[in-house]
Amino acid sequence: MLEIKKGTKSFYIGDSEENPLAIMTYIFSGENLIIVDHTYVSDELKGQGIGKLLLKELVDWVRKENKKIIPQCSYVKAQLEKNKEYHDILN
Repeated sequence: MLEIKKGTKSFYIGDSEENPLAIMTYIFSGENLIIVDHTYVSDELKGQGIGKLLLKELVDWVRKENKKIIPQCSYVKAQLEKNKEYHDILN
């Protein structure tokens, strides 16, 4: 099982945030908003639902922290709009 780790401004899989096998990055915009700006999944992990796992981890954290998401990353934007269970965290 792959372990998802929380970085400084990301959720990632791999040995380090600087050299991940998969990563979803964000930046803060004010106190209660985060902008999700990038998702990357390496070729060796593609097609295994890793992007969805990273997004679920991010959403769980956002809910726990009472924040909202502004999706700039096209993958995250599509997933958030498609899945009604995520609409509560959209800004």
